[in-house]
Amino acid sequence: MERQTVIGIFKEGIDAQAAVQKLESTHHIGRDKVDIANPASASARQVGSTRDKDNDGVSGFFGSLFGQNDDANKHTQAARKGWVVTVHADSRQQAEKAAEVLDSCGAVDVDEHVAQNNPQAGTARPPQGTAQTNTGRTGDSSQSIPIMEERMNVGKREVERGGVRMRSRIVERPVEEHLRLREEHVDVERNKVNRPATDRDFQNFKEGEINITERAEVPVVNKEARVVEEVKINKHTEQRDETVRGTVRKTDVDIDKLDKDKDLRNPGNKPGNPRNI
Repeated sequence: MERQTVIGIFKEGIDAQAAVQKLESTHHIGRDKVDIANPASASARQVGSTRDKDNDGVSGFFGSLFGQNDDANKHTQAARKGWVVTVHADSRQQAEKAAEVLDSCGAVDVDEHVAQNNPQAGTARPPQGTAQTNTGRTGDSSQSIPIMEERMNVGKREVERGGVRMRSRIVERPVEEHLRLREEHVDVERNKVNRPATDRDFQNFKEGEINITERAEVPVVNKEARVVEEVKINKHTEQRDETVRGTVRKTDVDIDKLDKDKDLRNPGNKPGNPRNI
């Protein structure tokens, strides 16, 4: 895997932080691959120290990247006055994307930055307390502060809020019905008589048998399945309005106009010392 290092130097910490956030949110470059440092603050803490700045960690870092040459010195000088964002890219494509993000967030041009902070020798500095007027020369310089503003995007997603589970099972319960049943019983009665035999008696005077059947009613059980109830499950959709509240952050810039010429012309009328009229 081809690893590459991309470095961006920023004048303001807010620009460096914005670049780190954009690298993570837009190109998914995690914080484990991005370093952010403020050598300017470290240099301020070392005021009065006997440590040689040319051999400090900043110069050593850029020396290891560029070697001991003018590029290393330029980057070291620029880094000591600002913030440094270092991206450890896994590929050339990722390094190019990281470089585009750093440039879009306001990374300085090192050569331009060094030229602005190192004026040519021989330029006379005007005495303190006097105003300098340049005739016949015009110079334009510009600085920009990115105004960052968060926006809240509200969307929708479906979640499970509950539901209904329907189960069916077979249960048994005892039932009873009352019936009136009829039974037949044969009663045999023998009576003694003494009378003369008749013709009918002579007709029955032979061998034979008579069967008389007894009958009875018994309960008969028959089961019939009938549908007595239906359970239906339906879904309906309701709509409701909901207000989503949150907080977003925004960069606020205050601009105060400084009139240096007025202070020089009227030394006694300085801010904080109002004139008595």
